Amino acid sequence: MLYLGADHGGYRLKEFLKKYFNSKKIKYRDLGAYSEEPVDYPDIAYKVAKKVAKEKAKGILICGTGIGMCIAANKVKGIRAVVAYDKYSAEMSRLHNDANVLCLRGREVDFKEQLKLVNIWLKTKFSGEARHKRRIAKIR
Repeated sequence: MLYLGADHGGYRLKEFLKKYFNSKKIKYRDLGAYSEEPVDYPDIAYKVAKKVAKEKAKGILICGTGIGMCIAANKVKGIRAVVAYDKYSAEMSRLHNDANVLCLRGREVDFKEQLKLVNIWLKTKFSGEARHKRRIAKIR
């Protein structure tokens, strides 16, 4: 299961991604926000991060920059949230860091470009190399 969350700054991108996921039959659960009315991003980040950690799932969080969501999500034990800003960072966050939450910016960005990052992130598997496992264990 993929858990989605956004504040008011990321709402439109979240809705764009949901249409894409529906067309590809990708299962997700939307944990808010449900409109562009202002909400506090830490509340949404916490909801998504708790679900991801508990279910050993993946999540996508979106705010204006992606940064606030990332900071908030990383406060939850078991979360390795990242802000991806290009193809390389999206791929390496999975391949080397086994990131389980992708944080995106919803403002001043091309939604189709963000979708490319989402697809790279979702398709990339963790390498499982011993050196990366050792480093992730140190983060825990």
